[in-house]
Amino acid sequence: MGFLLLLVTAVGWGSNWPFLKLLLAEMPPLAARGWAGVLAAVVLAVVARISGVGLGVPRGMAGRLVLYALLNVTAWMGLTTIAMVSLLATEGAIAAYTMPIWAALLAWAVLGERLGVARCLGLALGLSSIVVLMAGRGLDVGIAKLPGLAMVLVAAVLFALGAVLAKRSPLPMHPLAAVAWQMALGCGPLVVLSLVFEQVAWGAMSPVAWACLVWMGLIPLALAYVTWFGALRRLPAGTAATGTLLAPLVGIAGAGLILGEPFGWREASALAATLGGVVLASRQADKPRA
Repeated sequence: MGFLLLLVTAVGWGSNWPFLKLLLAEMPPLAARGWAGVLAAVVLAVVARISGVGLGVPRGMAGRLVLYALLNVTAWMGLTTIAMVSLLATEGAIAAYTMPIWAALLAWAVLGERLGVARCLGLALGLSSIVVLMAGRGLDVGIAKLPGLAMVLVAAVLFALGAVLAKRSPLPMHPLAAVAWQMALGCGPLVVLSLVFEQVAWGAMSPVAWACLVWMGLIPLALAYVTWFGALRRLPAGTAATGTLLAPLVGIAGAGLILGEPFGWREASALAATLGGVVLASRQADKPRA
């Protein structure tokens, strides 16, 4: 059962990239991510209540909850979605999944975890994947994509920071309640900014766009998080973390099948470097730094 839940998680998270790219053709980025996140928050809250999980926030935890929401949801979803306007789904998926590499580096700086040779090599591989991804595309194309890549990398670093801080000072809440609150608090700013700066032609959206919006809210942002926590309860943490490496593979396969995006030697090499870097960076340290 644990591996089945992990498979659902990887497929759900990976499917986000091609469907998000489709949705962005008809919906501005902040609205696309913000409203999908609100839908996910409502679904997760309902699931929590049905499961008998309380949604109350422990006293003194509101500030920490807001900080984690800003790092794990607002920054991650906002920046990656804006970046996808100029990036291919394949490029976004590969760059975003350098996140565990940054988490390893931040764990060394914040938690005192041993960095080690393997994690240094993992960081180098992760950085090389970005270089390979842009190599040979031409100066104009490379420069045009730099802002998008920078936003995805900043989002990955901030998400990693949120994960490291949560490991150092975890929220004393049930995971379902914590994720529901973070989705609501994190997507709230995106919705507000969208209402101020964007215009959504709700009536002009096609059935495909509506289906993508509902899919993103129900599957990658709601169901996949529920199955992720279920997998964590049944599998070793290392096994679960390694299993999520299926997500970028699903995203890239979906980008090819649904969007017709190319997948050549450049993308294959960048993906291999990213996955290799994540595996190396995720190796547990022998002991904390003195």
